[in-house]
Amino acid sequence: MNIVRTELPEVIIIEPKLFGDQRGFFLETYQFHRYVEQGVSRPFVQDNMSRSVYGVLRGLHLQNPVTQGKLVTALRGKVLDVAVDVRVGSSNFGRHVAVELSEENRRQLWVPRGFAHGFVVLSETADFFYKCDDLYSPKDEISIRWDDPAIGIDWGVEKPSLSTKDADAPLLTDVKNLPVYGQI
Repeated sequence: MNIVRTELPEVIIIEPKLFGDQRGFFLETYQFHRYVEQGVSRPFVQDNMSRSVYGVLRGLHLQNPVTQGKLVTALRGKVLDVAVDVRVGSSNFGRHVAVELSEENRRQLWVPRGFAHGFVVLSETADFFYKCDDLYSPKDEISIRWDDPAIGIDWGVEKPSLSTKDADAPLLTDVKNLPVYGQI
């Protein structure tokens, strides 16, 4: 696999090695020891999948104090995937990385604990897959406004389709229960 470092050192892009011929292809989507070497070391305990249509934006979400790291990929279609450092005290607080994930590039994005996550669908439909290193905890879920000007994400979609929860999410400066850098 090829590892691409991003502007946020903890967030990495993983490009699995693809073996293909006229019959199709094979790729290894996860192998414990290879991922541990890259800092993805906690065991995964929950897998999730969503299907969305063009323009659906899901995020920005995280959990605290029960935090989650997520290894994400687009199985079908194309998304713009975003990770935002929201760890209080981090020198990268409020900065984000945006990466296109698609069935063509087969990229994965590692979104560590303490980072908000979201994506928008850029194709007709997209099947999006998450491996999580802790269980979903509704009481610990935090939403942050997708269009917060202080974060400045260019989602590439003019009028995204949002859930009520995401449309009503607070700005980052108004969220009180954020994780603390060095304590995750």
